[in-house]
Amino acid sequence: MNCIIIDDEASARMIIQQLCNQLSELNVIEEFPNAIQAMKFLNQQDVDLIFLDIHMPDFTGFDFIQTLKNPPQIILTTSDRNFAIEAFEYDCIVDYLVKPVELPRFEKAVKKAEARLNEQLAEPSEEKEATNKELYINIDRRLIKIDIPSIYLVEAKGDYIQVKTEDKNYTVHSTLKKIEDKLPSDLFLKVHRSYIINVSKIIDIEDNSVLIKKDVIPVSRSNRPELMRRLNLL
Repeated sequence: MNCIIIDDEASARMIIQQLCNQLSELNVIEEFPNAIQAMKFLNQQDVDLIFLDIHMPDFTGFDFIQTLKNPPQIILTTSDRNFAIEAFEYDCIVDYLVKPVELPRFEKAVKKAEARLNEQLAEPSEEKEATNKELYINIDRRLIKIDIPSIYLVEAKGDYIQVKTEDKNYTVHSTLKKIEDKLPSDLFLKVHRSYIINVSKIIDIEDNSVLIKKDVIPVSRSNRPELMRRLNLL
C-alpha cells in the first residue's frame, strides 16, 4: 500500500517511517510537516493510506479529513486519547494509535487498513460490470448521462477532472481515482498521474507520448509496459 505521513514533529514522522519500513506491505512515498502541503500533494497523487497526527498548528487532522472529497484509509497517530470517539465518526478512519506506538499495535492497524482496502477494490469491479456503457456526471446540479465508449480522455486539473468525449467536454469536481474506478479497465488505462485514456482511441504512439484526437498525452515510464501490452502489435 502506498502511504504518506503527516505530522508536525520531525521525530514523530521518523518513528512512523521506521515502523513502516518493517512492514513489506507499506511503501512510504512522501511525508509532510503540515496538512496544507499534503493537500496539494493529494490533488496530484492517489495514496492508499495516510498516517495522520491530530494536533497540528493552524490545521488539525480532523480539519484535513473534512477537506478530502474521496479520502483514502486513515490511521490517526496522536498522543491524545480524548478524541477516539470523535475519530470513529469518520468512515475513512480505520484505527487510532496513541504515541508512543509499538510495532505489534502498529501492524494490527495496518492489517485493518489492508483488509478494508481489499474490500473496496472488490466492490468497484462489480459496479463496472453493471455500468459498463454509461456514466452519470453532476454538472450544475444536473445529472448528465455520458456514453462511456465515447470518452477518449480524462485529465486531472487540480480539484477537477475534464472528461473529453466525441461530442463534448465536461469539467467535473472529482478525482482521477474516483472516475478510474467507474471506467471499464479493459477499455481505459491510466498512462500518467494526470491522464486516463481510451486505448481504442489511440491514433499514434511516439516515444513517451500518445496521440488521441488532437491531444498529445504523456506516458509515464512505469505505465508504458502495460500500455504496450494492451496494443495489438504486428
